[in-house]
Amino acid sequence: MLIKRIVDFLAALAGLLLLWPVFLAVACSIKLDSPGPVFFRQERVGRYGVPFRIFKFRTMRNDSERKGQITIGADSRVTRSGEWLRRYKMDELPQLINVLTGEMSLVGPRPEVPRYVAKYPADVRELVLSVPPGITEWASILYKEENVVLGKAADPERAYVEEILPIKLDYYLRYVKTRSLAEDMRIILRTIAAIL
Repeated sequence: MLIKRIVDFLAALAGLLLLWPVFLAVACSIKLDSPGPVFFRQERVGRYGVPFRIFKFRTMRNDSERKGQITIGADSRVTRSGEWLRRYKMDELPQLINVLTGEMSLVGPRPEVPRYVAKYPADVRELVLSVPPGITEWASILYKEENVVLGKAADPERAYVEEILPIKLDYYLRYVKTRSLAEDMRIILRTIAAIL
């Protein structure tokens, strides 16, 4: 939708302009806390299956991804600054850059890494990837059991694929089938309320 893209662009631009002092403060805290870059870049799957590199504030020690892509409970790889960035979802703020460039939307299914997208059922994958991925959506707000499930699992990777991913995909499908600007606004307001 053209109107959605215009709203996304203007909101992302306004957010980046207003939040630059926050970005600067977070960047300083990350650099003081541990060696490595301010941003974490990772390949994700975007609309129509086109890969892109997502922006996030780095919350883990450098090169932590070598030990796995799933974060479980009190993960020792998470830095001190990373703990509060994750708690208040501030590590996601740099994705406004991805929204500005058109790779993401403010609201939409969360973009996954290629190896998990490959596990989507074919019909589900086609529908979920028919819209731009988003910074927030209902699963991020309403489903908060992910860390609990992974923390108790003997095999976190399998638990993610067999238990958590189907729940997320169900939320994604419902969003894609019912999406509207009014629904996006409800999700944004609920996201802000959840963070606060």
